[in-house]
Amino acid sequence: MKYDINYNSLMITFKLIGRVILLVIFTSLLSLDVGMAQSADDYVAKGRAKFEKGDYQGAIQDFNKAIALDPNNATSYAGRGFPKGILKDYKGAILDFNKAIELEPNNAIYYTFRGNAKAALDDPKGALEDYNKAISLNPNDPIVYLFRANIKGAIGDNEGALQDFNKVIGINPNDVAAYAGRGLSKISLGQKESGCKDITKAGQMGFAGAAKLKEEHCK
Repeated sequence: MKYDINYNSLMITFKLIGRVILLVIFTSLLSLDVGMAQSADDYVAKGRAKFEKGDYQGAIQDFNKAIALDPNNATSYAGRGFPKGILKDYKGAILDFNKAIELEPNNAIYYTFRGNAKAALDDPKGALEDYNKAISLNPNDPIVYLFRANIKGAIGDNEGALQDFNKVIGINPNDVAAYAGRGLSKISLGQKESGCKDITKAGQMGFAGAAKLKEEHCK
């Protein structure tokens, strides 16, 4: 049985995760002293600040200026890709992450968020390829397993989804979305009692959609 998992319902979105990731890669950029022109660096800083305030169009404009001044820095393209994803310009986000990957091919973050954009465009095969690549580069990031599990469940690979949700919980046992997703996977595999226990646990841990899931699947 296939099931639909909405990224928003599992509290995993460009907006929530991208904000943290952009902060991380921006901090890394500064610490590495990549020799970026100061004026371009200023625009990256402004773009990050606007992104954090929710001014996504303003952030895109600043990253545009950073790219114009330094077209060979992957961080600027990735930084622009995040707000494009939030604004549902998924094709534009993919183009930006493509360029970031071209410039920095071993950065798992870029593959992860390109995969999200592909998933939003109903390209599960492309999304899975990107998630697989991200995991090969960074096998200890629970977020990527969670994204991949969602896609596997959506295309009916419930066993594969279950394995990925297990992996998420193994890395981060406090991930409420993983318990909810694992519960749905188990139910889809005929393990209703165990699956409903996971959904109940997700609710006890604060997952807002648990009551609705129990109503739909655990009667």
